[in-house]
Amino acid sequence: MYKIKKLLNKKNKSKVICLTAYSKNIASILDKYCDLVLVGDSLGSVLYNYKSTKEVTLDMMINHSKSVRLGVKKSLMVVDMPFNTYRNSKEALKNVRLVMKKTKCDAVKLEGGKKIIPIVKNLVKNKVPVMGHLGILPQTAKKFTFKGKKLSERNRILNDAKLLETAGIFSVVLECVESKLAKKISSQLKIPTVGIGSSVNCDGQVLVIDDLIGLSDSKFRFIKKYVNIRQIIDKAVKKFKSEVLKKQFPKLKHSFKN
Repeated sequence: MYKIKKLLNKKNKSKVICLTAYSKNIASILDKYCDLVLVGDSLGSVLYNYKSTKEVTLDMMINHSKSVRLGVKKSLMVVDMPFNTYRNSKEALKNVRLVMKKTKCDAVKLEGGKKIIPIVKNLVKNKVPVMGHLGILPQTAKKFTFKGKKLSERNRILNDAKLLETAGIFSVVLECVESKLAKKISSQLKIPTVGIGSSVNCDGQVLVIDDLIGLSDSKFRFIKKYVNIRQIIDKAVKKFKSEVLKKQFPKLKHSFKN
């Protein structure tokens, strides 16, 4: 609970830094800079080339989370609950307990608003820290367009955010929420909002690590590539091939001899 209290204390004081991780090696780097490391079900598209996150299984999330846990020491580690694993309170509690037991994560994240309030309340009652997710909901979205165009939609999302906070979540991801709406939600909630494509008005920001380092070819408007790791890998592999063909690798120092 200390890490969650630390996160809550950042509200209106300092921005929350969040990135996704799917393995120990990446997680150990992120842990030095992040407040929150998210094992996102985005791994479905990032690692498995799935068309949607609906195909991600509980076993996938558990296995990748176990790896990430090995690299996360300082940050709050949150695991996405995949599609169709929290359809009702009983199912949610059973699956969440399994995830937390096997991965040793600090919290879980669920997508949705009013419909999942009873589920969230039951999890919180059973001492499970829950992070919310509003705006575009990748597990159920039919169209990937920003949220908050119509007044009715803005009111619904704001109301959902308030309901989730009352239900006991400690933070909420706002995905592709219109800027002014993101600002309104952030100002009216006591818990931190973490934005992705939802402007600087949120209390923090999250990106998919593969997008940030240029490993993926995603072209969403909200992505900023801070380095092109594909070029760096390409250059290294090209050099490896050249040295092998020219018999420059392996050298004696890379070999064993009696």
